[in-house]
Amino acid sequence: MRSTSNPAFRKLPSGGYAGFQPQAQGYQQPGPPGYGGYPAPPAASNDRPMTVDDVVTKTATTLGVALVIGVITAIAVLSRSVPPYPLVIGGAIVGLVLSLVVIFKQSTSPALILAYSAAEGVFLGAITGVFEAFVPGIAFQAILGTALVFVTMLVVYKTGAVKVTPKLTKWIIGATVAAAGLMLVNLVLSLFGVNTGLREAGPLGIGISLLFIGIAAFNFLLDFDMADQAIRSGTPAKFAWYVAFGLMTTLVWLYLEILRLLYMLQSSE
Repeated sequence: MRSTSNPAFRKLPSGGYAGFQPQAQGYQQPGPPGYGGYPAPPAASNDRPMTVDDVVTKTATTLGVALVIGVITAIAVLSRSVPPYPLVIGGAIVGLVLSLVVIFKQSTSPALILAYSAAEGVFLGAITGVFEAFVPGIAFQAILGTALVFVTMLVVYKTGAVKVTPKLTKWIIGATVAAAGLMLVNLVLSLFGVNTGLREAGPLGIGISLLFIGIAAFNFLLDFDMADQAIRSGTPAKFAWYVAFGLMTTLVWLYLEILRLLYMLQSSE
């Protein structure tokens, strides 16, 4: 199985997906290209293989929860019914803790993954409310931009316009790790009062955001490839929840970067 920069999918063992082996009774499992076939163990009655519909349904449900709660939170922040910053901090912490639990337990629990989506909805909604107060209309633009990038990368992947090769995979992983390292260094320096200008309106800040949006977009190719391999290898249907969680983590990053970029572009006018 190829590597991926998504922390959710990187936990998958090379011999299976999230600890699952293909479940299909009575036939030789071919596996993805480059993998030798092997006899699959008898399937449990409720362990049918995952399909594209499973991934679409679970991903839509996960995103729907985040979107609904995010909209409610943003409206509450804009109406000044609740202070935004406790929601930002609380949502970020709860989301981080739940994501670590999901990743390290390789959990397919719908309750746990939907709770993560709800926490991200609170986090993103509070941040969006703050930005929307300064730049009306920015939330819709950010959502539209995120959706367009997602659909574009899905088309790119399905048409084979960009092949997910081992070389490309290494490049995307390296770029993602470098981006995370840069932001960590910037955070540490900011705590000591050092302003690098990496996240402020200006040529450097805008350039960094464009770079990060590009890296996040290419991460979708790896996410789609991981999901495709899981489907083709006969992974149990319940693993679709884990795939939805992995896609959600990339979408959160992409949305935040697009929101920040739009704010910098409009505030610098």
